[in-house]
Amino acid sequence: MSFWLIQSMNSLALGGILFTLAAGFSLIFGLMRIANLAHGAYFMLGAYVGLTVLEYTNNFLLAMVAGCLAIAILGGLTERFILRRLINDSLSQVLATLGVAFVIADACLWLWGGDPQPVSPPDAFSGAIRLFGFGFPLYRIIVLIFSVLLAIVLWVLLEKTRLGMMIRASVDDRQMARGVGIPSSRLFSIVFCLGAGLAGIGGVIASPTRGHMGQFSIRCQHPGYTRPAQPRLN
Repeated sequence: MSFWLIQSMNSLALGGILFTLAAGFSLIFGLMRIANLAHGAYFMLGAYVGLTVLEYTNNFLLAMVAGCLAIAILGGLTERFILRRLINDSLSQVLATLGVAFVIADACLWLWGGDPQPVSPPDAFSGAIRLFGFGFPLYRIIVLIFSVLLAIVLWVLLEKTRLGMMIRASVDDRQMARGVGIPSSRLFSIVFCLGAGLAGIGGVIASPTRGHMGQFSIRCQHPGYTRPAQPRLN
């Protein structure tokens, strides 16, 4: 019985990581209808950026911020110079973002190599706690709590703020939103940066639990969002 309880906790911790990845994709695909197949590559690159910052500063919080900001900026550039030219063309979006994913993957391989990159959790969360009579990593509990807090923050942002109201209005009817003075293009850029930044921070928090981020990002990519994207691509 204890074995299954521990495995359930491990599954919840992994689910928290996948939620962080999927939340960013849902913001982009669900609200903007952009099939960003580079999202898993953003996740991987965020992990490597965080790893590099962690090596130089030994500050995990700074690594999270750096990973989030770096990928948010990259996402903004992708939206501004590539995807904005492909509005209402799902197939071209898929091909373009898939190309971006290949470029990022090769760049990571060139800069960081293909060997596993072990990352230790912060010292404050590196221990274990007694759970159901067994030791369970404290860091995985923290990851689960973080994902729950992230879900609450995103819900409040989209449902209870003026920014969220403008985003939802732009998604429902972009022309009408522009007619009442809502800057749809700027809002969509903000949403894309936010979604990409979530992928980046997800990569950083996942790195202490998954040594080889390249393979992990590829495994996350397929079940995480190709299924919800499939109806749009058929």
